[in-house]
Amino acid sequence: MNDTDKLLKKLLEDLEYHIVIPMQEYEKRKLIRSIMNVRPPKPISDELLTLQSNYLQKQLKNKGIVNLSDIPTIKQQYHSDFIYAQKISLWQGDITQLKVGAIVNAANSQMLGCFIPCHNCIDNAIHSAAGIQLRLECHDIMEQRRIQYGKQYQEPTATATLTKAYHLPCDYIIHTVGPIVYEYLNDTLRQDLSNCYENVLKCCVENHIKSVAFCCISTGEFHFSNEEAAKIAVETVTNFLKTHDNHIERIIFNVFKDIDKQVYKKQLQLV
Repeated sequence: MNDTDKLLKKLLEDLEYHIVIPMQEYEKRKLIRSIMNVRPPKPISDELLTLQSNYLQKQLKNKGIVNLSDIPTIKQQYHSDFIYAQKISLWQGDITQLKVGAIVNAANSQMLGCFIPCHNCIDNAIHSAAGIQLRLECHDIMEQRRIQYGKQYQEPTATATLTKAYHLPCDYIIHTVGPIVYEYLNDTLRQDLSNCYENVLKCCVENHIKSVAFCCISTGEFHFSNEEAAKIAVETVTNFLKTHDNHIERIIFNVFKDIDKQVYKKQLQLV
C-alpha cells in the first residue's frame, strides 16, 4: 500500500466514511483533497498527521518549490522604471509553491477555509496544500475571538490574521477577508480592498516578515473588477512603501489567470 492509499484509508476512517476507493491515482488524490476540504476542525491523530505529512511533502516536491531568488523584480524582468521596481515582482503561477516570508489567503468571514470539495478558489488551494492543521488553527483563533466578541462573531472585512504555513514552503500565511461586490462597485468597497492590502503589509512589518506574495483579493468569487482590484493593489502597495521602504524587501503580485497578468502589467506600466 503506497502513501496515497494509506492516507486515504486513514481519512475515511477518521470521518467514518464508507466510500469505495477509486483505482486511478488521480481520482485518489481528488478524493483526498475532497475529504480534507470537508473535514471539520477536530483533533488530529499522530498517525494521520504523519501520513498527511508524507503525502503533502511528496506533492510539493512534484510541484516544485519556487524560491524568492527565482522570482525577478519588475526592474530585472522588464527593465522597469516604475516606482519601487526593485522591490516589486509580478509572478504568474501557483502561490502554494512560493518559498517567501508570507503568502496572502483571500479568506471568507468564517475563516475556516473552503468546505466545497476541490473548489478552485485560492482559499481551498491554500488550505488543501497546507494541510488539515491549518483549519484547526483558524478554528482556535475564531473560538478565542468569539469568547471576546460574542458567539455570532464573524471575521470583518480587511483584517489580517497570521497563521503558520504547515506544509507550504512559505513561513506564514496571512488571511484577509476581501469585500464582496453584490450589485455595483462603490467607494466603500474600494476602500475596503485597499485596507486589505494595507493591513496585510502592516502585519508583515509587525512580525518582521520581509517578503509577501499577494493573491488577487476579492476578484473571482467576490466579483470585484480585475482591473479595479489591480489598480487599488498597486496604489496601496506603492503608498505603503513610501513610509515603510526599509521594512519590506519584496512584494509579489501573484496572478494565476492571463487576464490578471495583463491588468497588472498595465497598472505597473509594463505595457
